Amino acid sequence: MRSGLAALLNKAPDMEVRDVPWSNAPGRLRSLRADVCVVDLDGPEGPEGGSVAELCRHMPKADCGLLVLATPGRPGVLRRAYDAHALGFVNKDATPQKLMEGIRNVAAGRRYVDESLAHDLLRAADMPLTARELSVLSLAARGATVSEIAGRLHLSCGTIRNYMSAITRKTGARNRVDAIRISQGAGWV
Repeated sequence: MRSGLAALLNKAPDMEVRDVPWSNAPGRLRSLRADVCVVDLDGPEGPEGGSVAELCRHMPKADCGLLVLATPGRPGVLRRAYDAHALGFVNKDATPQKLMEGIRNVAAGRRYVDESLAHDLLRAADMPLTARELSVLSLAARGATVSEIAGRLHLSCGTIRNYMSAITRKTGARNRVDAIRISQGAGWV
């Protein structure tokens, strides 16, 4: 999909497009001196959790804007992108013209929100979990035990249990598995 999208966008006379796999993006971003970085957060090789923030650390702040391709109905994904200072949000099912409009706006330093994602972006502000709780829940969703999560985050097992209790309460879940299901459905993890 990435290569096909790049070929389509390269036909625009005012765009020069490079398609880079997610794993190579941080290193290539500096050398390409891109005006806009378009990221598919839901793709098969897309970033997990804080990886968008990791990519943004490699982006020259003043020179490169972040535009996110997202699926409607997943406000958590939009929240993570917003927290990573994304300027543009385009529906993955949008027309190529809509994507080009988003890219041009972000290249000019303007915020762009596809109207089909606007409601989800507003809902994203209501995400009840803190960044630390999202980290804990993300590891739990990958099957990590309380002690494994504690080790990875350099916290005590009791602190992780407290976080899991808070997550369960804030999501309205019955238990850890239900909290993971609810959070994945909303795109938070």
